[in-house]
This record gives sequence, C-alpha cells and structure tokens, in this order.
Amino acid sequence: MLTLGCHLSMSSGYLAMARDAVSIGANTFQFFTRNPRGGKAKPVDPDDIRAFHEYCGEHGINIILAHAPYTMNICSADPGIREFARNMMADDLRRMEHTPGNYYNFHPGSHVQQGVEIGTSYITAALNDILREEQTTTVLLETMAGKGSEIGRTFAEIAAIINAVELKDKMGVCLDTCHVWDGGYDICNRLDEVLEEFDRHIGLYRLKAIHLNDSKNVLGAHKDRHECIGRGQIGLEALMRVVNHPVLRKLPFYLETPQPDLNGYRDEISLIRSGYVED
Repeated sequence: MLTLGCHLSMSSGYLAMARDAVSIGANTFQFFTRNPRGGKAKPVDPDDIRAFHEYCGEHGINIILAHAPYTMNICSADPGIREFARNMMADDLRRMEHTPGNYYNFHPGSHVQQGVEIGTSYITAALNDILREEQTTTVLLETMAGKGSEIGRTFAEIAAIINAVELKDKMGVCLDTCHVWDGGYDICNRLDEVLEEFDRHIGLYRLKAIHLNDSKNVLGAHKDRHECIGRGQIGLEALMRVVNHPVLRKLPFYLETPQPDLNGYRDEISLIRSGYVED
C-alpha cells in the first residue's frame, strides 16, 4: 500500500489534521510542530490526542511526520540563535512523545560563512545533547538544495552529521526530490545511480521518508523552489519512478507542493495513486 500525504495545518489540533488527511485520500500527513517561523508551541490537549489515536487506528494512519520551524538554525554563528534552536528541538521531541514512534524532520541549517566543518560540529553537538535513549521519535535530517550556506547539500555532508552522533539509532534521513534535484542529483535520468551514492555515503536503511515535490528549476540550480507534481523540471514520469522504485515504494511520501488548498492536494494524491503499481 502506498503511504501518501501532504503538509497540513496544526492550528486545529491532531484530530482535525487526521480528518483532513482522510478527506483527501491521504493515509499520512506532515505538520509543523509550531508556527513555521518559530515561536511558542500550543499546549498539547490530552483529549485531542486520545481522539487522534483512536481515529488513526480506525482509518489506517500509522505514521506521521513533524517538521521543525524553518527558522530553527542549530548551526548559526550566533550562540543565542543556536541555544534558541536547541531548546526548541528539545521541546519538540518531548511533545512528540504524545504521538510515539513517529518522525521529526529538520533542516540541518546554514553555517553563515563559518564553513561546513564548524557548522556540522554545532549540529552534532546539539544532537548529542538533545537525543535521549528513551525517546521513541526518529530525528530526520532533510537533504537540502544547497542555496547560500546550507549544510546538507550533499549526501556526504548528511553522513558527516550522522557519523558524529552518538545515538545513531535515533537518526534517519528525509530525501526531498526538489532539493536533491536542485542540489545536482539527477533523479530524472539517473535515479538508480543517485540511490547507490546515497547508500555509499549514508546507507539506504537510514532513508525513512520522502518529500515528493517537483521543481521550478533546472538540475543543479541550488535554488529550492517547489512546483506542483508534473508541472516542473523533474516531471510526472520521473517522480512516479521515484514512487514505484523498489527501494523507495514502501516509504511514506509527503507532498510540499504549492497548492492553494486541500482540493489541490486531493487531486495530486489521486494522480499519484493512479500511477502507483500495487504489489
């Protein structure tokens, strides 16, 4: 079965997100843990959580993906920003235990002219401070497009972070199709070679989720501009090869395309499901 969903708003709570997902034909979803630009998270409502778990059990939602705010730069040159990011991630992971066994995705961050090595050391120091043996959440590093001073533009940069983390069993990767394309990985014409390179550097067993997005940009543009499925430079045919690839097809896929409303996501989900080859 294809596990497919999109990004939904957390504003009305967990149960509302699950209902929205089911209403558009999704069986998973992604959400921001708090305002995507940062700030204080809303308190978790125990009644909402109980109803959410019951609803998910009834409707086959087995995994969800939380996304850290975009402003969380854990490798900033500013120690105050790093501390703010560290506290935010620690708080998010505590909150994630209300929905145990799921995924928490974050952008590695921008080193802001410090260099990749220094930025990486800040990321790994924070993860080694935050991660706990008892946590049930797997933390995912997202592959990045390489704009500006982003860390994570190559599989080698992602691997360098994981290799320095002490609790490696708590770590995984979310591959974003737009980002890797913009980063120079030709998933359109050389998907198998890209996955082989991922495996050499990181290990395919660490790949836990896919952000399924088309791109407005040509290969290697390093710009990170998502496009709706089939309307960009990657194209529907190549993205369906991603969805149907034997190494990837059992992973959860999340749409982050620039749709104006849920109806747009419903149409994309229907389109992708129509091209998925069931076992």
